[in-house]
Amino acid sequence: MAVANVEGADLFYAVAGNGEPLILVHGSWVDHHTWDRVVPTLGEHFKVVTYDRRGHSGSTAPPGQGSVRDDVNDLAGLIRLIGPAPVHVVGNSFGGSIVLRLAISHPELCRSVSVHEPPLMALLASDPQMAPMLNEVQARIGAVIQLLVKGDDAAGAELFVETVALGPGMWRQLPENVRQTFIRNARTFLDEAGDQESLGIDLRGPGTYLESAQLTQGDQSPPFFAAIIDMLAATLPRTERLTYVGAGHIPQETHSQDFVRGLIPFLTETRAGTESV
Repeated sequence: MAVANVEGADLFYAVAGNGEPLILVHGSWVDHHTWDRVVPTLGEHFKVVTYDRRGHSGSTAPPGQGSVRDDVNDLAGLIRLIGPAPVHVVGNSFGGSIVLRLAISHPELCRSVSVHEPPLMALLASDPQMAPMLNEVQARIGAVIQLLVKGDDAAGAELFVETVALGPGMWRQLPENVRQTFIRNARTFLDEAGDQESLGIDLRGPGTYLESAQLTQGDQSPPFFAAIIDMLAATLPRTERLTYVGAGHIPQETHSQDFVRGLIPFLTETRAGTESV
């Protein structure tokens, strides 16, 4: 366990295993522990780096409104510090949005990228078929934000889990330490919600990333994630797609064996392709 000062934030990170560097980027509300079930197996093949994004759990954040650009700069700085670049980068949910932006803005840092269900809902704003579902999701998120603005982080975290992330009744099924992580990181979700760029991406950008990319989804996730993946896949020149059967938004936790079985071959083939050049 270590702490790196990057872009004015002290970022907690941990390293496991040996081999080519592989950095895992978590989503909203959680922290590096979301990867605990997959790190041991991945560590048999790679030097696995997990970290708490700024404002999450063990990492600090400068005062003021945070942004997805801050997260991208943090990730770039951490890669340069830990290296050597280029590295494999994997992101889940909002972490996937960060990874895609890194690939566009700093392609020299990425040997490959793998992204699971980035919540880039702004890409679907002009799709009338998606409008009812997106409106419902936005209304649910709006109710969460109202609680957080009032300072009721615990109620906001519970509402997010029950109505947005995992489903009714799931809050009480989470271990106490996981519930406390959600509550502790609630303030950072407000930053994400207040960032006008966080839910979108310029689709001209992915076309400039020429290295290997993997886009994954769960067949139990809301359909709008598949629509987002469709749009991204159409723009990335070297894309592999994968669907985790029976899984949803956090396969690294719910279907960890399937997750590593889907990820390791992609990373290994990327490495082999690079070595043969």
